[in-house]
Amino acid sequence: QVQLVESGGGLVQPGGSLRLSCAASGFTLDDYAIGWFRQAPGKEREGVSFIKREGSTYYRGSVKGRFTISRDNANNTVYLQMKSLKPEDTAVYYCAADPTGDGTVVPAYDYWGQGTQVTVSS
Repeated sequence: QVQLVESGGGLVQPGGSLRLSCAASGFTLDDYAIGWFRQAPGKEREGVSFIKREGSTYYRGSVKGRFTISRDNANNTVYLQMKSLKPEDTAVYYCAADPTGDGTVVPAYDYWGQGTQVTVSS
């Protein structure tokens, strides 16, 4: 019933842009905090950005100023606009939903999407 589906990944040159989408079904997305995470091969999953229920946004330092998270309540979708992409941004990107609405505690994210691949070529 509760489902998150990511889309928008692909292959892009360094310096390029990409917009990822996270479409929610089975729940109202703006009742939750929504986070974007990524995992590169052989590396730990890391948080990229999240938006709290009340709308505040946060970014890890390596993407701050380049990535923008936003929420479209009418379409029950969260976006991650990525610009000035670097090879080190290459990873599978996941969105996840935290029903507490806070977004700061990873184990509180109860729902996860299947991931979308982002590859930034050299």
